[in-house]
Amino acid sequence: MAKTERRRSPAPFASVQTRPEPRRRAKFPKHIELAIRAAEDKKAQDITVLDLKNASGFTDYFVICSGANARQIHAIADAVIEAQAAHGSKPAHVEGYDRSEWVLVDYFDFIVHIFSPETRAFYGLERLWGNAERVDLPAAT
Repeated sequence: MAKTERRRSPAPFASVQTRPEPRRRAKFPKHIELAIRAAEDKKAQDITVLDLKNASGFTDYFVICSGANARQIHAIADAVIEAQAAHGSKPAHVEGYDRSEWVLVDYFDFIVHIFSPETRAFYGLERLWGNAERVDLPAAT
């Protein structure tokens, strides 16, 4: 190499843009998946699953979500009940359907809680059951 010839430094690596890997959904029992899909189909917001098996709970799972208004809360509750009925399960108890601020659908093994955003913030089930394993599901796109 001649003295006057300068050595070129290698070009910096161009930033390679890769697609983020899709987040894998935790593996849940079939009846929980049915409840989640039914809620997603009705555009439920902030879907969270609490695994209560190791938290001394009276049930195995809570499926918690929010609806924007009374009509959506009813639609989510109806969709969950219909999805479970199609697979042979009926709720042991449904509470709060008439008021539509917090609808609770109890299947013994799991309970689906459908809240208005204000009621969900007030009661804070995720906070109350802080020792449970929590799985926040990504928003459906």
